[in-house]
Amino acid sequence: MRVLAGIRAGAIVLLMGSGMAMAQSAPAVFTSSDTALQQAYERARDMALSYRGSSTDPVGPWYEAALPSRNAFCVRDVSHQLIGAEVLGMHAENRNILTHFVSNISESKDWCTYWEINKFAKPAPEDYRNDQEFWYNLNANFELIHASWRMYLWTGDTTYITAPAFRQFFDLTVTKYTDRWHLQPETLLKRPAYPNAPVPFNFNDYFHRCRGLPSYYEAIADIGMGVDLVAAMYRGLSSYAAIAERNGDKGTAGTYRARAAAYHQHMEAQWWDKEAGLYNTYYNHKGRFGKGEGETYLLWYNALSDSSRARRTIAHLASSKWNVENLSYLSYQMSRYGYFDEAYRYILFLTDPSTERREYPEVSFGVMEGIVQGIMGVEPDARYGRLTTIYNSRSPHFCELRGLKVLSSEINLRHAPGLSRLTNDGKAPITWRAAFNGRIARIIVNGKPRKAIVETDFMGNQRSRVDIRVAPGASATAAIAR
Repeated sequence: MRVLAGIRAGAIVLLMGSGMAMAQSAPAVFTSSDTALQQAYERARDMALSYRGSSTDPVGPWYEAALPSRNAFCVRDVSHQLIGAEVLGMHAENRNILTHFVSNISESKDWCTYWEINKFAKPAPEDYRNDQEFWYNLNANFELIHASWRMYLWTGDTTYITAPAFRQFFDLTVTKYTDRWHLQPETLLKRPAYPNAPVPFNFNDYFHRCRGLPSYYEAIADIGMGVDLVAAMYRGLSSYAAIAERNGDKGTAGTYRARAAAYHQHMEAQWWDKEAGLYNTYYNHKGRFGKGEGETYLLWYNALSDSSRARRTIAHLASSKWNVENLSYLSYQMSRYGYFDEAYRYILFLTDPSTERREYPEVSFGVMEGIVQGIMGVEPDARYGRLTTIYNSRSPHFCELRGLKVLSSEINLRHAPGLSRLTNDGKAPITWRAAFNGRIARIIVNGKPRKAIVETDFMGNQRSRVDIRVAPGASATAAIAR
């Protein structure tokens, strides 16, 4: 399509003109009196940095986010590795990689993009033969909308939500892509077995059979729908609504929040198995539900709203054996849901030299995410120039991050039990939302008591917070009143 080709070219030029060839940024430095945790960070950091590609490769700045032998990056892995990459200073890589993905959507691929791109700027041959025969997991488009939104929130770079290639990708996904692949809420359990399959169809050719897998769970040959795809659509449309609102389109925001809610309602009504006390994770072509992988993504997409169901899901995840791809998500997700001790154990396990397949790139990037977003509780929100932090640890140790780049700025953050300190080394003020776990009446801000705002999440976890304006070059301290 001419219009798509034009936007593809424009997108790459825009990217190169806005810093694609910039010098590599230094990774954030983490120190802790917990030597095991500091060693875990350093092991993960070194492993992840070893997967940084050369900016002189044809694809531009990139990092490995697939099997290392492929010299490539795929949608699912990249979407999970983005935050770890930001911690490591891979800003140019993230923007370049996402631009490549959103720029390659096309009607000839039924509004898919490439699932995996290699360092030669080509669709990886392991997953692509031609526009009619290729591997693609349908979560991908919705995952990329959510990934782009998260990158804007973290960096403040509006490229991710306003550049033409990104905007067109989002719009095509929530309309033509959704229609072409029969992904409306009311049709999810009634879809054709292999929509948009090549003709003639060869079931034994996985470029035919897997051209539009309705799940990340790839072990079921006759899968018709996965609960992870339902959750991905809920989260992708929620992110699309948030982007629309940020860009001033409140009507579109309201429409797609309602559509996102319809997917969530479908998930809760159709996928919960009351007898087992767990979610089913797939629905096959024979009209039967079953269980396998997929629960991890209910956490990842923040799709759970019933506390009892969330606890059953988390308990099942924590008590079962999973591959490292699934485990790589859990150090952050366990922290986010209030399971701090479990999160810590996953971090140490995933960086232990004896852990099988710990060299898979997603593992080391996931540990970076687990420490920075999980334990250190770093949560930027570019809409408000706000940075929330909370120390998600019950240990007596201190932890410190230096040189962490967020919100187009750079910060230093130190946590100790009952005490946090933030330094703003950037050029713009930051609203620091200093939070502590539990119900606290007062928080001491730079030596002066302030009334805390107490919030309770759907899991019943409470946290108390204050907002502090931190000017460029300034520091602030927040402490629990004793």
